[in-house]
Amino acid sequence: MGSSLSSICGIDCCKVSAKDDDCREAQEYQPLLGDRERHAVAALVKLFESKVSFYEGEALKSLTVLAHSDVHHLQLSAATAFNEISEYDVRPISPEALEPMLYLLQSAYIDVQHGASAALGNLASVVENKRLIVKMGGLELLIRQMLSPNTSAQINSVGCITNLAADEENKLAIAKSGALVPLTRLARSKDQRVQRNATGALLNMTHRPELRLMLIEAGSVAVLVDLIASVDEETQYYAITALSNIAVDVGGRNVLWDSQPELIDMLVKALHRPLKIKIQSQIVLALRNLACDSRYQVQIVDSGGLDALLPLLQSSYTILITSTCACLRNLSIDSRNETPIICSGFLPELVDLIPQADEPDLQCHAISTVRNMAANSGQDKQVFIDSGLFDRVKIALTDSRTHPKVLCELAAALSVFALNDQLWRPIIELGFCKLLVQLTRCRDLEAEYNACLTLGTLASKGTAEVYDELVRLWRAPNGGIRGCLIKIMTLPEYANTNVRSIAVWLTKTLLGCVRADLVERIACDAQLVAAIEEIAKCKAVLSSSCSVASSTRFFSVIDDTKGRQADAADGHIMAFIANGEHAVANGRDHEALRAGALACQAMSLIDDFSSQQVAGK
Repeated sequence: MGSSLSSICGIDCCKVSAKDDDCREAQEYQPLLGDRERHAVAALVKLFESKVSFYEGEALKSLTVLAHSDVHHLQLSAATAFNEISEYDVRPISPEALEPMLYLLQSAYIDVQHGASAALGNLASVVENKRLIVKMGGLELLIRQMLSPNTSAQINSVGCITNLAADEENKLAIAKSGALVPLTRLARSKDQRVQRNATGALLNMTHRPELRLMLIEAGSVAVLVDLIASVDEETQYYAITALSNIAVDVGGRNVLWDSQPELIDMLVKALHRPLKIKIQSQIVLALRNLACDSRYQVQIVDSGGLDALLPLLQSSYTILITSTCACLRNLSIDSRNETPIICSGFLPELVDLIPQADEPDLQCHAISTVRNMAANSGQDKQVFIDSGLFDRVKIALTDSRTHPKVLCELAAALSVFALNDQLWRPIIELGFCKLLVQLTRCRDLEAEYNACLTLGTLASKGTAEVYDELVRLWRAPNGGIRGCLIKIMTLPEYANTNVRSIAVWLTKTLLGCVRADLVERIACDAQLVAAIEEIAKCKAVLSSSCSVASSTRFFSVIDDTKGRQADAADGHIMAFIANGEHAVANGRDHEALRAGALACQAMSLIDDFSSQQVAGK
């Protein structure tokens, strides 16, 4: 199971308005107003009463005049007006409307700067404005203000940069502007508002791999880890989400592993505290992403992670249950975790989630977790049977609401169960073979692949009850196993060749069984034999495009691996290729050669059967 990236579209940033600022610079004497300024003030008084738009026309012209004035209180009036207008009138604005705000941002007066940056922060909630602010040089001005020792200046400027960073087009510009180091420093601020805004900005910079690398280089990781324990819930949420995103990449996980040994303990301890649902869910998502690494899979369990996760799996919140299942899915990959997961009481909870057709993602995670544990060798699997697993799987398979991707997961799980000496018998006894045959008609090649894989694995058991079931299902339902094989083996060349390979392998497995009636059904079926012959032709054609040495190695590996089982957790039966040396021109040719080699072996078995029939006569 892969990792998942979290995003944040709109962060509620803290800000300080000009009218609330306590750093306002007083002037004992104000210069006399010029004619343009007096006219602008008079015009604004009338315009305020008429409630017109201040982003265009006479109102904008008057505000622009005040913004460019040398008089402090006129600049402040313009900044305050823009700030208050942008509180209720947020929409895309023109460069002409943005220019006076950017000019005010360069004012010598701190309270004017605050009003301008607050207005920009409001307007930066609109995509078009985010890009226009950066395009017109606003980013550099905001960074300059961010570097100010004044707390109020930091609050507004960082809040605005946080909003600018929510836009994909701006992220790289912000990263290259040198803003990441000061943002990281401000995330340690003693002022909670500055800290929250800076952490939000860092989070918004974690949505692309190259930016995550730049954040690591800026030293942000250690700061974010410390903020897991923040008393401010929003700051805590932003920090955990940012770490979760950094953990998406292998490089990010390596950095976290090497530099933050306390990370897992901090996350697990946080889960034990009463937190908002969204924070709990994000912690679990972070653990899930970290658990893509085998080192973390073990460490999370050893650190008491299972005790923290079980109550979340039993909660009434779907988002928590789903994220917990996704985390368990990754934890269950390591065979050392199977016993702890089962002993902690997770198996019945996971099994009960399998039939929940209204939540397909949840179903997929639950099924895959159980499949991973079943694939681990050396453990008694009776507990899986006792949990009611097969009954729940059957309910999900027969539910018309079940999503196609869930059907794929169910078929993959059955292919793993079929490999186990304890788990394959319920598949036969509870009538799953009929459902598997029906899955080969579900128009999803991955589900068809896994269904054929399961049938072939069962056939390789060589028991009478399996053969009886396969004979019974040879032509029904819906054409039965025969119809499935013909349908898949006659797929057009551009179709998925993996599923064709597995269909040929199933055919070859049946031809090699001890039941003459099964062998006869294939060997004497002209349509099936023709399909096999057609696939066999590709061996000679494609072999000629490979070097003699590589093709020889390829087919020797094919011959050496007849019937060999590969890693069940990957859902593959045959280890046809030993390593990359045996790969040919491309993946499609590789699969076609594999199918062709199997078809040649199948044809050899058919010829043997035909010869025996002739000799018998």
